[in-house]
Amino acid sequence: MKIILTSIVALSFVSCTTTGSNNATTGAAGGGALGAITGAIIGNNTDGNVTKGALIGAGVGAAGGYAVGNEQDKRGY
Repeated sequence: MKIILTSIVALSFVSCTTTGSNNATTGAAGGGALGAITGAIIGNNTDGNVTKGALIGAGVGAAGGYAVGNEQDKRGY
């Protein structure tokens, strides 16, 4: 149940932040959401701590998504 709730919250976050923004912001939001979902699943399967996995995944995903989006902005994509 926690994984489903985490997925819903993460996807609603993406839909709210990705309209009319640059690639860096969109990448950070999308990466954070995908990372949170992935982290929650991994956390649940390894030690049962969904929240810790979701937070770590969200941080890593947001940083990676921002880096990719920022490079796209620099190159004019």
